[in-house]
Amino acid sequence: MSGLKAGDNFPENVSFTYVAPTGELDITACGLGIQYDASNEFKNKKVALVAVPGAFTPTCQVSHVPSYLAHLDDLKAKGVDQVIFIASNDHWVMAAWGKANGVKDDSILFMSDAGLEFSKRIGWTQGDRTLRYAIVVDHGKVTYAEVDDVRGSIEKTGAEGVLAKL
Repeated sequence: MSGLKAGDNFPENVSFTYVAPTGELDITACGLGIQYDASNEFKNKKVALVAVPGAFTPTCQVSHVPSYLAHLDDLKAKGVDQVIFIASNDHWVMAAWGKANGVKDDSILFMSDAGLEFSKRIGWTQGDRTLRYAIVVDHGKVTYAEVDDVRGSIEKTGAEGVLAKL
């Protein structure tokens, strides 16, 4: 498969690993990783799936995550139930990244695309990292799928770019 586009069904057999938020913001202690069956979960909600090259990396930390934190209410007003960030980092690093950004609940989840399994499947990788991309899935159907191909840009994949297409 090469990418996804609006109108596609979200693929089957896609899962990520994450640590469920507990409301605790101590980044030095994270719980056990659990599997998240994205294919199944996405059939029952509207989700913005956002891939980043890496947790704590400059654009991801300074621009990308803050855009979603600032516009979470706007996304929810457009029907988005959940925002999920994925990267090749393991689930503990992703959990710590969520905590470092003050996320205490499941409105934004930080998950591992371990081994880039999903990102490779859709062809959106660069070396050992994901490309910067955003996919909106509305009850199993892809309604938006874009890659930012300019280094440091979140024009298409930041919250503002996604909101403009909802």
